[in-house]
Amino acid sequence: MTRVDFSKADHYQHAVYPSPFHSRQKEHNRLKEWTRWSDYLSVPAYWCDSMEYFAGRNACGVFDITPMVKHLITGPDALPWLNRLMTRDVRKIKPGRVGYSVWCDDNGRVIDDGTIFHLQDGVYRICSQEQQIDWFMTSAAGFDVTIVDDTHDVAGLAVQGPTSCAVLKNMGLEGVENLKPFGLTYFDFEGTTLMVSRTGFTGDLGYELWVEPEYAEVLWDRLFAAGELHGIRAMGSKALELLRIEAGFILAGADFLPAAQAVRPTHTRSPFELNLGWLVDFDKGIFNGRKALLEEKKNGSRYQLVKLDIDGNKPAKDSFVFTKKGKFAGTVTSAMWSPSAKASIALASLETPHGKPGEELEVEIYFQRELKWNRVMAPCRVVKDVFWNPPRRRRTPPADF
Repeated sequence: MTRVDFSKADHYQHAVYPSPFHSRQKEHNRLKEWTRWSDYLSVPAYWCDSMEYFAGRNACGVFDITPMVKHLITGPDALPWLNRLMTRDVRKIKPGRVGYSVWCDDNGRVIDDGTIFHLQDGVYRICSQEQQIDWFMTSAAGFDVTIVDDTHDVAGLAVQGPTSCAVLKNMGLEGVENLKPFGLTYFDFEGTTLMVSRTGFTGDLGYELWVEPEYAEVLWDRLFAAGELHGIRAMGSKALELLRIEAGFILAGADFLPAAQAVRPTHTRSPFELNLGWLVDFDKGIFNGRKALLEEKKNGSRYQLVKLDIDGNKPAKDSFVFTKKGKFAGTVTSAMWSPSAKASIALASLETPHGKPGEELEVEIYFQRELKWNRVMAPCRVVKDVFWNPPRRRRTPPADF
C-alpha cells in the first residue's frame, strides 16, 4: 500500500517562504534583490555575481539549497519502488552514498534529474529541481512505500570551492577530509545531527550540509566564522549558473524540458539525448520508459547534448547552431564566457547526426552595444571533455588550501 504523508507539507498553503537562513542572507544581500526558487525566496546575487563566482572557484562559496525539493522514501518496498522509478540500478547506491539519476515517463522522456541519498538501510531521500509528488504517487501504486515531502524539514547549504574542506575542518568537523566523493556522514552539532555529503553542483571540491531548520542560523554563523580566513563568501544563483555550465551539468527548464510539463512531446528529451546514457541500466529489470529506451537505442536518438568551444568572447545565449554550409544543426541551451577556461562555452542540443567531438560548426550570436544590436557568426567546435574538472574534485583527502 502506498502512503503519502502531507502532514508537514504546509508549503502548498503559501505563496513563498523565507529560507531558514533568511536573516543571514539579508545581512549579506547588499543588492537587496530577491527571486523565487520553488516555494522560497532566493538570492540571485549578494553583491557581485562575478566575484561570487570567483569565490566558488578560488576559495569557498556558500549557496542556500534549502529550496531544493526533497522527498523522504521509506517502507518495505522503498528500494523496489526506486528501482522501478529510476533508470539506474539503485541497488548499487549503498547506505552512506549518494547517486545521481534521472526518471522517465513511459515514452522514455526525462521527467527530472536529481540525487538519491541512501541515508541508512532502507531509507532514502530524493532531491530534485521540480515538484514530483504527483508522479511519485502515480508510480508508487502497488508498492508498500511511504513518500514524505520533507522539503521544509531540512535546511541545506552548499559549501563549494578549494578551501571548503579546510573551512569544515576549522569548524570542528573532525575527519570530514576522509569523506569520499558522493559519500555522506554525520556529525554531532549543537545538540543535533548535521549531515554532510561530498556533493555539489559546481564540478569542484565541495560539500553540502543538511540540518534541521531551527539550527540553520547557528550553522551559518559557525560556518562563516570558520571560513573568515579562507575566503568564504555567500554565493547567489547567478554565480552558481556559471559554475555548473563550466562543469557541464544540466538544468531542468534550461537544457531540457521536464516531460510532465511539456505541451508538445517532441520538445522533450530522453537520457540518451542528454548525454546521460550511462545512467540507463537495461540489465536491472523493468523500469519506467525501458521499452521506449530500448527502441531508441536500437534505432538511434533524435538529438545529442554537446559542449561547444566558441571563438570570440561573446556568450552564445539562446543562439542557433549551423553547419559550415549554413544548414540548421541545433540550439544552444546554456552559454557563458568562462573566466576559468578563458573561452566562450556552451551546452547545445544538436540534431542527429551532428555532435561528434571535433565537428566544426557556427553559432549565430546577437549582442547589444549602446542600444545597437550586432550579429556574429562565430566558428565553434564540439568538445568531448567538460571545461572544468580539477583533480581536487576527487582527491581524498583534499589538499589543505
